Amino acid sequence: MSDHEYEEQLAGSFGVDTFSKDFDYGVEEPDTEETLSSSTDSKPRILLMGLRRSGKSSIQKVVFHKMSPNETLFLESTNKIYKDDISGSSFVNFQIWDFPGQVDFFDPTFDYEMIFRGTGALIFVIDAQDDYVEALGRLHLTVTRAYRVNPNINFEVFVHKVDGLSDDHKIETQRDIHQRANDDLADASLEKLHLSFYLTSIYDHSIFEAFSKVVQKLISQLPTLENLLNIFISNSGIEKAFLFDVVSKIYIATDSSPVDMQSYELCCDMIDVVIDVSCIYGLKEDGTGSAYDKDSLAIIKLNNTTVLYLKEVTKFLSLVCILREESFEKKGLIDYNFHCFRKAIHEVFEVASVARKGLLSMQPSSPCTTVKSTALNGTPRVLV
Repeated sequence: MSDHEYEEQLAGSFGVDTFSKDFDYGVEEPDTEETLSSSTDSKPRILLMGLRRSGKSSIQKVVFHKMSPNETLFLESTNKIYKDDISGSSFVNFQIWDFPGQVDFFDPTFDYEMIFRGTGALIFVIDAQDDYVEALGRLHLTVTRAYRVNPNINFEVFVHKVDGLSDDHKIETQRDIHQRANDDLADASLEKLHLSFYLTSIYDHSIFEAFSKVVQKLISQLPTLENLLNIFISNSGIEKAFLFDVVSKIYIATDSSPVDMQSYELCCDMIDVVIDVSCIYGLKEDGTGSAYDKDSLAIIKLNNTTVLYLKEVTKFLSLVCILREESFEKKGLIDYNFHCFRKAIHEVFEVASVARKGLLSMQPSSPCTTVKSTALNGTPRVLV
């Protein structure tokens, strides 16, 4: 049975469906069944799994469909597998399958090997405010079965709904879940199976930060993007830079300096401000146009001499930087370096696009794309 035939069987058995976009920033998304099914084999798959009421659907709605966290309180419990095609940018390009907690997808009548064989990441959501003994048992069963089918899956554990816990309780809960889960793997002689743990909540930016980390593992060009950002900030006097997917507020890359949560939250809030203002004042009288385009640019000066700088990189991506006010006095240099950075990013897109079409053979073991570009100081450079 082919993958496509099996998906049709799933659709008939459980009612596989797709979420609709709740808000559109002018980005054209594939909306036909033919387009969705034809892209199934070519896009990595992220599975959202966990027990009932653990918060899987709420996470998906908040991150990718701009739903308010308070609105998720009225979501009905998932009773069928939802397939969501995400095409926020050339790099954020995957499918999310949301599995209902009550469905036994290990039933022998279903080919679970097909599901795991095409999976890039498996996210297991655990409700931190509930008794998680049963969830740990389901986590162990899920990851061990998936690992035997596809050892290359990235296994991610979201310790979710931590907004109602104190800081000490959060850390203790994560430590306990981490210890128990890894002890179960050690007992099964699966020490090589690595689990990544994140404390998440839909009521703050932690869920976006966690999803950013998950998505970055699926981007083969990540080292190239990080290298470009490092060159850009070192030549521009910038303290921190993020390359954001505008629609989801996932950052697909940042420079090599540590990520400060407060800085990340500032950048996320800036994107919200830019989009909200553009929706009010940037669209035409008839409502046409896009809230985000090649002319999108924003500068916000905070009262602590910090400057936030946002500029469009592609129709899907924006560069958001944090720098000191004295560094921003050299805006001409920053704009020139940004022009070189933007050109290099477009070259990465071109190479990736050609590779996807099968016109460029790439080394399977290569972790990134080699791009010939102009360095930010004007000297020809090859970025690896």
